[in-house]
Amino acid sequence: MADAPTPLEPGGTNAVGVTLGLVGDEWNLLILRYAVMGVRRYGEWREALPISHAVLSGRLAYLTEMAVFEKAEYSGGRLEYRLTKRGRDLWTVLLTVWAWESTWVPQHAESLPVMVHLGCGSEFAPVLACHGCLDAVLPRDVAGTFGPSGGWERSVPSGTTRRRVASSAAGLFPQTMTLIGNRWSAAILGGAFQGLNRFRDFEQRLGAPPAVVADRLRVFRELGIFEQVPSPDRADWTTYHLTDKGRAFFPVVVTSIAWGQRWFQAPEGPALIYRHQGCGQWFAPRLLCGKCGAALRGQDVAVERPELA
Repeated sequence: MADAPTPLEPGGTNAVGVTLGLVGDEWNLLILRYAVMGVRRYGEWREALPISHAVLSGRLAYLTEMAVFEKAEYSGGRLEYRLTKRGRDLWTVLLTVWAWESTWVPQHAESLPVMVHLGCGSEFAPVLACHGCLDAVLPRDVAGTFGPSGGWERSVPSGTTRRRVASSAAGLFPQTMTLIGNRWSAAILGGAFQGLNRFRDFEQRLGAPPAVVADRLRVFRELGIFEQVPSPDRADWTTYHLTDKGRAFFPVVVTSIAWGQRWFQAPEGPALIYRHQGCGQWFAPRLLCGKCGAALRGQDVAVERPELA
């Protein structure tokens, strides 16, 4: 059932890997973007997106298999794809992606959706908070450790459709896909949020080939996600630290992981466990309206096409 979590195989890909396989595919995010604005029918996606029949059919089948969509008849036996409770629950991930891209990425192939908080009537950017105490949090306020089903090897993205949108040089989520649309990029970013900052640590802890680590670190520096800092231990060593832009991606990471661990559950237990150091409680993300400060619910947010806003 779409309203119940999907059990995962013991010892297999954990919730982090499953989630990255889904949200780390740009076509999936583009299809979901229009779904939350009311698109349900195959032809509507074809009109809205520069997507081939084969790719759209494959992504809709995948998202249905993942219980994000469910098929329903609407006229003369024709089918439409409706968001399930699980699919609607992705609103936090989509909002944080749009907010980060809007703030930190200057160029897009088309305008990002407009988010309006119905409670105060304002366009807004979401603020990450602790679900327990509702205090706004920064990455340094949250401590994360691997849980029983955690580990780098089990967190490798499981999706088989992870390809970039080829019809546009930039895509709608260009830098988000650079960060999480590649298995090693996602692992290095996750490692940085777990405290890794040396080349050797990324290589050894993640099991990544040295050439891949070097390439990903270069790309992250060029995007302004990492900055190089001389090591305090040895003058000839370099460490890699998240910049303000890199740290600002944290809401995308934690809302994605929280969604995945709600809906895909390994028998051993969670993959990642977070604690809010401010209140001492186990951390779960909550989004606040950046204008009025109220805690957001999915039904409190209107997502509008920019040309209609």
